Amino acid sequence: MNRPLASLLFAVAVGAQAQGTVYRCPGPPVLYTDALSAKEAIEKGCRTIEGTPITVVQSPRPRAGGSAPAPAAEGARSGEGRVDAQQQRTRDDERRRVLQAELRQAEDRLAAAQKDFNNGQGERRGDERNYQKYLDRMAELKDNISRYEADVQALKREINKLP
Repeated sequence: MNRPLASLLFAVAVGAQAQGTVYRCPGPPVLYTDALSAKEAIEKGCRTIEGTPITVVQSPRPRAGGSAPAPAAEGARSGEGRVDAQQQRTRDDERRRVLQAELRQAEDRLAAAQKDFNNGQGERRGDERNYQKYLDRMAELKDNISRYEADVQALKREINKLP
């Protein structure tokens, strides 16, 4: 873990401790939080750190005469890194074309799933002699239809956001 992130996590933990119970949750990265209930903390394997000393590690400050800023960052500040209108229009057109192709594919997947589902009365296959297999397949198709509908709606929203 890098030092600035570590010091930020410890600072958050110290600030949160003043507000309530702070938990230390395992896993990379280690998480310090006060946003969990006691039940959630137990389920995630978190331990309370009340009364436990917290060490705050200060990261070294950057040198004043250190390295110069990157040319790209400097150009972006001065306006040199801007994209001209024609290039942006080309990018937007390409994005619209890609999104519309994805939308057509999503609509095709949705139509195929709806056809197979047939309003819950899908045709049984030969390998579905067990009725539960048929019911499982119908439930999976229903879930797929919901997901495909959400995909179609999301793609339509993205296309509508384009200029």
